[in-house]
Amino acid sequence: MSQPDLDAWRTQVWQWLATVLEPARAPESAGEAADLAVFHNLPEDEERLLLERCRAYQRARFDAGYQALTLPVDKGGAGLTAAHVAVFAQEESAFEVPPSTELISVTVRLVAMAVSLFGTDEQLHEHARAFLRTDLLACQLFSEPGAGSDLAAVRTRARKDEHGEAWVIDGQKVWTSGAQFADYGLLLARTDPDVVKQAGITAFLVPMDAPGVEVRPIRQMSGGASFNEVFLSGVRVPDRLRIGRPGQGWEVATTTLAFERTASGSGNRRKGGTFADVLTLARSLGRTSDPLVRQRLADLYVRAALRAATVDRVARTSAAGGRPGPEASLTKLMASDLLTRTGQVAAELMGARVSADTGDPGTFAWTQHLLGAPGYRLAGGTDQIQRNLIGERVLKLPPEPRVDRAPFSQLPGN
Repeated sequence: MSQPDLDAWRTQVWQWLATVLEPARAPESAGEAADLAVFHNLPEDEERLLLERCRAYQRARFDAGYQALTLPVDKGGAGLTAAHVAVFAQEESAFEVPPSTELISVTVRLVAMAVSLFGTDEQLHEHARAFLRTDLLACQLFSEPGAGSDLAAVRTRARKDEHGEAWVIDGQKVWTSGAQFADYGLLLARTDPDVVKQAGITAFLVPMDAPGVEVRPIRQMSGGASFNEVFLSGVRVPDRLRIGRPGQGWEVATTTLAFERTASGSGNRRKGGTFADVLTLARSLGRTSDPLVRQRLADLYVRAALRAATVDRVARTSAAGGRPGPEASLTKLMASDLLTRTGQVAAELMGARVSADTGDPGTFAWTQHLLGAPGYRLAGGTDQIQRNLIGERVLKLPPEPRVDRAPFSQLPGN
């Protein structure tokens, strides 16, 4: 398939964006304070309104052919290159894009992609398209209490029913963003306990309104409840909702998590405060003449620029066929590190102001960033997991000795 010329395509993208969005405005000109929260902390009715705004834009983008740009055409994507993704992001940044949510990101960039790559023709038609267009919303049912970051240790069980036509699932999932609003959950369950851990996992699409599914919100230290626990008790899922072959769940999971790390590290969606926000804060406090403050600001600026350059480099060298490579761990690790350092510099500038609302604009709001940033170092795999992945799969260093798992080279899909 011939690729459209980047310059001509850029013009085409800008013209389309101009028909559906307003030009971007600086927070100061808009008369609004910058949103410094890493995770949304909204009442349910406001969260639903935000979801509808996001879905309206995602549907327009899908209908115009700009969704899933690198996904192969036969899988429902546009079949374009990473360079086209970068161009679209650049042009989109000049417009007022509705602020996205974790659930929208998980639906479009994770679950939709996984179903597109591993699903049957029926699943592509019935579910993948609906996820890409956000007609249906999907959460991610991977993490479990006590399982840590090693998804190979999942204990949720799925067994065939007496007729062999459905699976009966029992278990518990945790840290599930947007589960209370989702139509489906992409779930990992152990279907064969007698084989090496990764080989006995299968992926399923679970209807979130199925009997036996219970969603309980988790109150975060920031005050919000965007995460949830999900309990599954005798949940029956028809075999037609199995994603991939029985035992292929590890490959589905690692591919999905690679998409998550790519999305988390891409910088396409604002999360928390940025260097520009910290610089604005330093100016408002009259601290920019302090040489130590200037040094900290310069360090933060350099790290932000290096992250942007790394994101671009990784995007342009990513694996073909719509699947991200292990290099996505680089950008995810840099993103979580930058987010943490951004909050630290802001806290150093404010001192005691960060602990109480003094009424000064743009100060106490940083608490939302400081309380949310630690969670970002866990999402999509902890920082330690990212370093292991970079060492083993990017730098090709010897892996850690593990007697309870198969070598990476022997896993499905590798």
